[in-house]
Amino acid sequence: MSSGQNRVDIIPGVQVKIVLKADQRSGKLTEGTVKDILTKSSFHPHGIKVRLTDGQVGRVKEINR
Repeated sequence: MSSGQNRVDIIPGVQVKIVLKADQRSGKLTEGTVKDILTKSSFHPHGIKVRLTDGQVGRVKEINR
């Protein structure tokens, strides 16, 4: 498992765990499949922002390989 800070590690179709904006304080993770990568930079300290196939948007905390 890798952290979701590097854009190169994330590709559409990969299983990830993200933290939603509403869950940032609690740190609750939501699992899903990446549909779109929304962060343009190659690195983000809080995680790359993605959209899951079910439409939820959040920052990647874990990548399941």
